Amino acid sequence: MVKVNKFENGLRLIVREMPGILSVSAGIIVGAGSCLEDGDNNGISHFIEHVNFKGTEKYSAFDISAKFDEIGSQVNAYTSKENTCYYFKSTKAATERSFELLSDLFLNSTYKADELENEKRVVAEEINMSSDIPEDLCMDNLSSAYFGDDGLGRTILGTQENVFSFTKDDILKYRSRFYNADNIVVSFAGNINFESALRLTEKYFAPFVSSKVSEKKECLTTENLCKSAICEKDIEQTHIAFGYEGIKYDGKYSDEFALMNFVLGSGMSSRLFQEVREKRGLCYTVYSYPSGYKNTGTLAVYAGVNPDSAAEAKSRVEEVVRSITSGITEKEFERGKAQVLSSFVFGEESAAAQMMLYGRYLLTTGKVFDSEAKIKGIENTTLDQVNAVAARFNAEKFAFSVVAKDCSPFKLG
Repeated sequence: MVKVNKFENGLRLIVREMPGILSVSAGIIVGAGSCLEDGDNNGISHFIEHVNFKGTEKYSAFDISAKFDEIGSQVNAYTSKENTCYYFKSTKAATERSFELLSDLFLNSTYKADELENEKRVVAEEINMSSDIPEDLCMDNLSSAYFGDDGLGRTILGTQENVFSFTKDDILKYRSRFYNADNIVVSFAGNINFESALRLTEKYFAPFVSSKVSEKKECLTTENLCKSAICEKDIEQTHIAFGYEGIKYDGKYSDEFALMNFVLGSGMSSRLFQEVREKRGLCYTVYSYPSGYKNTGTLAVYAGVNPDSAAEAKSRVEEVVRSITSGITEKEFERGKAQVLSSFVFGEESAAAQMMLYGRYLLTTGKVFDSEAKIKGIENTTLDQVNAVAARFNAEKFAFSVVAKDCSPFKLG
């Protein structure tokens, strides 16, 4: 059972009751991510996510961690291109205390100067770590090659220069723009009923969150720029990635596109895995995945390959991607449908997954997710429908990213 409440200040609460689950997951999801940032404040959404855990008027940073541990709850947060989520997973008995603590760190963080300086160094190391992971670097560069330097092309972590420049005033100004009731969804899922979730939200959160009207800023979404991002780094493998046009979040034909993607590169029986790895031994890792955003979508393909065969691997990947436009077979379709359906059903059994699914869906679309309709939609998808989507897929227009010790085989001109 799913129920929604909208408060007078615009805050929305959604509750997915799951009586058969022993745990409770809850999240506070804000419509603020890296795609809303500009060149001067890129990284601030993620930085705020970090420093909200560094102390409130009631509790120090250590106190926050210790108090969640004392009641056996798990607390965390993430920042994405379009939103930021603060969440916990707890036992039923610890739900109220967990939500009280989560609300406090979200609403009452003090952003003390010494804590900000300490966390700047922590985030700087996270940026270093990401730069040292060639796969992450390759995919970040792919976003820039596809979307350009604005909007969805911006990295979530931002730059070290930006991070070290952020002040408490910068944080408060950004929060004033986006951290308001009309731009927030509180989501509960698991062993909790609607009445209990409503009581907790009314007691600890709804009356205290800002009622200011949030800035109505849309993420900049540029068409596929078909650019190449070339990055030379002293590493052993060559990392290549391709970005194609996909389907927007909850867009028409998203089920058919998911099935097509499974056949292309989302499993060990996929064409990319079988052709590039198993038959030709050109890589260890190869996969594809779709990303849906509010106003657009992409399909990314990644492979980590041997430098000596990198050019061949690139050609083979392009060849396999092109093959999907001619359609998939009945056997591929049946495997894909079974996997897409089971993946969704498995998520139905996770309170954390349901909390994030229903919360993000309400925040992004303004609608309540219908799981029964989703399952029915997957079950009713036909081979002809998938092949019609595959036929419209543009395999010739793509952005490209490579991270390697020697990028000369890929340099244009």
